[in-house]
Amino acid sequence: MNVLVLNSGSSTLRFQIIDTDLERIEGDADRRLSRGLVERIGGHALLRLESEGRGVVHEDAPLRDHRAAVDRVLRWIVSEESSIESVTSIADIHAVGHRVVHGGERFRGSVRLDADVMREIEECNALAPLHNPANLRGIRAAEDLLGPGVPQVAVFDTAFHTTMPPAAYLYGIPYSLYRRRGIRRYGFHGTSHRYVAYRYRQHMGIPREDVNVITLHLGNGCSACAIRRGDSVDTSMGFTPLEGLLMGTRCGDLDPSIVEFLALEEGMQFTEIDSLLNKQSGLLGISGLTSDMRELLREEEENQDRRARLAIEVFCYRVRKYVGAYLAAMGGADAVIFTAGIGENSPEIRGRICSGLEWMGLELDPKRNAAAHDGVTAEIGRDGSRVRALVIPTDEELLIARDTVRVLEGAPLPGFAR
Repeated sequence: MNVLVLNSGSSTLRFQIIDTDLERIEGDADRRLSRGLVERIGGHALLRLESEGRGVVHEDAPLRDHRAAVDRVLRWIVSEESSIESVTSIADIHAVGHRVVHGGERFRGSVRLDADVMREIEECNALAPLHNPANLRGIRAAEDLLGPGVPQVAVFDTAFHTTMPPAAYLYGIPYSLYRRRGIRRYGFHGTSHRYVAYRYRQHMGIPREDVNVITLHLGNGCSACAIRRGDSVDTSMGFTPLEGLLMGTRCGDLDPSIVEFLALEEGMQFTEIDSLLNKQSGLLGISGLTSDMRELLREEEENQDRRARLAIEVFCYRVRKYVGAYLAAMGGADAVIFTAGIGENSPEIRGRICSGLEWMGLELDPKRNAAAHDGVTAEIGRDGSRVRALVIPTDEELLIARDTVRVLEGAPLPGFAR
């Protein structure tokens, strides 16, 4: 089954074509046929297109909306230029899987899209006003261009975290606000945390119920997740993706009274404060240079930049603090898992995060840590360390494609409470 995976942002569209079915999933034999990214939708868009066995193609084109972007992607996928042997016409796209950021408390797993599901996703728009409307635009564009006969599936970022207990997801505000407005911790990056927990289980050869780990998704967006007996029991992102760890441009944990202080003392409007906390803070805000961890590490090493060093130190301290908190909350864990762009590719940051946690039983092996790369699962802890340390590459698009197949075939969805 050729599954088109779409991740629609406010002005971006990521896509992949993955050939998979229940047999391929069982044998871990899925094939990624093509992938790409469209940026600056709504104006003169930039496209990066890649297919199996071919080089990367860069294009630019005026694309006024998501429908135009999906249409351009589809035309490229079925063209001779992409050279995908098994996808030469629209009829060769058998299903579409969509990343949907927010499913609220309603969606506890991936579901087939229909009018009722679409309406319920729209009802979550107030919880994710920057994300869900864009996700819905991608869904409607795919249905419009591929027709109602091509089934579509929604895979929710929040679904994996619906197993959190009330003690973990409730805030210390009047309970009536939770009941009336749904104000609670939801958590995000659930697809990534679920995927790497599955890969850990596969690596260790253990059942889902024996998975007791802390997963660290560290990229431009960052989150930690405590997973006990295969279920998410706590996570660092909250009502929105702003809470928790320091990120590329997001502030992470913050005293809420700072918002009022900025309004009164700086004369800032709410929209300005929101932009400040989401787009001008984090690594970028502290360093004053960049949100890219690679550039900050270079600045620290080559120029001894004080603020670059400070941003890195705050980043690592926040992660280390969450690891310690989750080890305490879980009564211990068997492993800490690093994933996503920084987590997979920066031995330096992994080492700094784990430094000082030896007393908890988390000890890195410097040689193993330095050698972990190339998108391969790797053990990076010392022999005999009470808490294992691993690098496990994430693959959210693959999980979305697999869930699409499982939903359409009526197969169980591993990684969700049943």
